[in-house]
Amino acid sequence: MKTLKTIMMALALVGAPAAALAQAAPAPSPVPAVTTPEAATTPVSPTAAPTPGATSATPDAKEAAKAPTVAAYPKIAPTPDMGQPIEGGFKIQPQVTTIGEDAQWFHNVVLMPIITIICIFVLALLVWVVFRYRAAANPVPSKTSHNTLIEIVWTLAPVLILLVIAVPSIQLLAKQYAPPKADLTVKVIGNQWYWTYQYPDNGDFELVSNMLKEDVRKPEDGPRLLAVDERMVVPVGAVVKLIVTSNDVIHSFAVPAFWTKMDAVPGRLNETWFKADRPGVYYGQCSELCGARHGFMPIAVDVVSREQFAAWVASKGGTMPGARPAANPDATSPASPATAGPAAPAAPGLATPAPAIPATGGKPAVTSQAATANQGSQP
Repeated sequence: MKTLKTIMMALALVGAPAAALAQAAPAPSPVPAVTTPEAATTPVSPTAAPTPGATSATPDAKEAAKAPTVAAYPKIAPTPDMGQPIEGGFKIQPQVTTIGEDAQWFHNVVLMPIITIICIFVLALLVWVVFRYRAAANPVPSKTSHNTLIEIVWTLAPVLILLVIAVPSIQLLAKQYAPPKADLTVKVIGNQWYWTYQYPDNGDFELVSNMLKEDVRKPEDGPRLLAVDERMVVPVGAVVKLIVTSNDVIHSFAVPAFWTKMDAVPGRLNETWFKADRPGVYYGQCSELCGARHGFMPIAVDVVSREQFAAWVASKGGTMPGARPAANPDATSPASPATAGPAAPAAPGLATPAPAIPATGGKPAVTSQAATANQGSQP
């Protein structure tokens, strides 16, 4: 038995090198199976011919390399006494929107005269009562407890004053909450303690705006505590819809020169709008106590021409609505070959061909049109 085991071990040791050599030798390549007659009759060249797409890609790549890069957007220098607090000023900032001008007129022409007249009348009445009915001039006080005329006057006069104030006030509120069709949508998000701006109509890019520190702030950036590293940019004369919300606590987006102020509430989308009629840079601040650095989250808005706005959007990697067609139109596009023309007639004697099945597994193709393009799709 021991002799048989010894013979088997010797044979195993002798066959081990042969097995190793057999594993190291390359396996013969399998012959490709021919599945269609066309494949069997098509000759195979030793070098693959370049496809038309591959040959046209090289010039496109060269042209793209030669194309000039988009220049960085230059910031607008602030204008003194415009869009920012006025040193020593006590009036409302100059307004650059129609609603702001109406509100300024309401303040200066309606409210201020009424308040001034009431204050002067009450002061004169107090002075007259103090001197006319003092103890030295009137030792025996009157015991009058009722006067019908005076009671009617002091009841009707405040009602009439409130009616005079209510008419232009309600008209102003109606304009603020009846926005026209928007030309641009900007989503404003408040954070502790900075602002985020999103442009869903222009590629949905996002900006994060922080206050500039004094060691890096320049005069062209803006006043102290108001200069930011990233400004919101909008075109002049465009109706800008603001969708305002918050990621943490309640903030408030306010730009006095636009007469715009809207609370940013977590979990809620508030909406306001403005239409700036004068180019420039306009500053604001968070107007809701939101924490320790509430006073250090300023707002800066650049109002530029439409050409400058398009250049700024390009510098941020965004796109203008309708600026360029889609590179790969989907199956639902009118220019797609699948739907551009009538189907080819079937050959005689053959059954009608079945409709082509989309590559998405039978699901309808998804359109590439933006959902917030503001082209009248919103109610």
